[in-house]
Amino acid sequence: MPPTVKPKGCTHLKLRQLDRAVTRHYDAYVAATGLKNTQYSLLSHVVGLGPIRPGELASRMRMDASTLTRNLQPLVAAGWVLLGPGDDARTRSIEATEAGRTKRTEAQVAWKQAQQALNRRLGNDRVLALHELIDACLEELDDSAAHDTNGT
Repeated sequence: MPPTVKPKGCTHLKLRQLDRAVTRHYDAYVAATGLKNTQYSLLSHVVGLGPIRPGELASRMRMDASTLTRNLQPLVAAGWVLLGPGDDARTRSIEATEAGRTKRTEAQVAWKQAQQALNRRLGNDRVLALHELIDACLEELDDSAAHDTNGT
């Protein structure tokens, strides 16, 4: 029987390295639109889901509320997103402006070019396998977090 192979190195470090490489790739395409790829992703979510409460948007994007607030600021300052009152005095609502929808449409072209270039460079099979692996890991980690929280 062959010996068990164990992972070497830090998974977090490897994921961060991959994240930085993929971020540089997408930013190279999206930068001409005046957006960073994180801003494009946030704007796309707001366009697709808005108007939406900040907590719900943060949950959908798998980020904490403080990160969402920080990332929204440049979009609000540019006039692409409105942060206004919600259904009651305790809530807020986020929605895209017409200028934000236009900016998102412009950036979608660059984003699609970036995705197609990444698919060509890595190969469709590898990208599909990566997506499946990421989705499975996220599901497992989400389940684990629920178990950890419940003390099981």
